[in-house]
Amino acid sequence: MLAMKAWYTGLGIAALAAATPSSMVDAAPAWSVPDIASLPDDDWGRTVRKGQDLVLKTAALIGPGASDPARRYAGNGLDCQSCHIDGGTKKFGLPLVGAFAVYPGYRPRSGKVGTIEDRVNGCMTRSLNGKPLPEHSADMTAIVAYLKFLSTGRPVGAMTEGHGPGHMPELARAADPVHGQQVFAGQCAACHGAQGTGQGTGAGEPGYVVPPLWGADSFNEGAGMARLINAANFIHNNMPNGTTWADPALSVTDAWDVAAYIEAQPRPHKADLERDFPNRREKPVDAAYGPYADGFPASQHKFGPYAPIRAAIDALVARH
Repeated sequence: MLAMKAWYTGLGIAALAAATPSSMVDAAPAWSVPDIASLPDDDWGRTVRKGQDLVLKTAALIGPGASDPARRYAGNGLDCQSCHIDGGTKKFGLPLVGAFAVYPGYRPRSGKVGTIEDRVNGCMTRSLNGKPLPEHSADMTAIVAYLKFLSTGRPVGAMTEGHGPGHMPELARAADPVHGQQVFAGQCAACHGAQGTGQGTGAGEPGYVVPPLWGADSFNEGAGMARLINAANFIHNNMPNGTTWADPALSVTDAWDVAAYIEAQPRPHKADLERDFPNRREKPVDAAYGPYADGFPASQHKFGPYAPIRAAIDALVARH
């Protein structure tokens, strides 16, 4: 389900383009992906292609499989495209198309304006459960060059059509992990395994053909994909492997419930999560960790329903 090289060839992570800085303007240029094959074999073209390689083969190049131990920044076996499908080029597959155009931008999670390098390192430390890339390293330069290339023709600050995981109606009830387990067994386990551990590449190579959805080698609790709304919409628009937003395979209810089952499973802990979202009123309603400004329990933030939480936050904002 969250399957093959699809939650892999594209899964927080958390994900880089899922969280949209609030400073973006409303204009949304039509969806288009520039052709990397059109780049010349010069310094710029080679740097962009290196960045694409790092997105496609993160675990092997700057993760646990890197030949140089000093370059092992990613801490798990996921690749960037485990969240950003097809190297970040799939509509509503957490695309990286347009991401460069909205940074620097205000980030509620940090409570300040952040750079594109900050955003990359958010993925490195959360979705990839590792440590930050040095800001001026060749690897960071290459990743940022690839992101800039994917924003070719995008006006600064412009929202991209097809960004993020998409949006579907929310449930009036809490999402149900028990029903979600049944959906997982029928739709996801064939690829991701009954225990959600994915499928390794084999032959001693690093990474996964199908990524793990929980456990020690998956994204941590601070990743964007550890939030139910992100995960449920991603699943609905992309899973099982090959699904598109235009023709979802799962019902809305099944997508919410199977996402709840996945989010209910153990995964690596991210230290200092209480420092996220210093303005608690800006904290996403589905952040599964406190503290909160609204008084609702962590269980409701994790599984919903979210309308009462939004109403409480709106009331707090109105009073201030």
